[in-house]
Amino acid sequence: MTVRMRATKGHRNNRRGAHHAIDAPAISKEGETQVPHMRHRASPVTGTYRGRKVMNVDAKLAKKAAKEAARAGTNEA
Repeated sequence: MTVRMRATKGHRNNRRGAHHAIDAPAISKEGETQVPHMRHRASPVTGTYRGRKVMNVDAKLAKKAAKEAARAGTNEA
């Protein structure tokens, strides 16, 4: 007995990829400030993770502003 119609690569790949659906990101709220952030990541607003301060947000913003100012200065010349 022969196969009447071969399954195309597209049909095969559709079946294989059926379980690769993208889930919505899990969002948590910080304990004291109730700022939403992604799970298992430090809060980008306060710089805390699990109640501990893990990054200095003010220094990070200052560094970013200095980098943008330097970039704007080189583009004008």
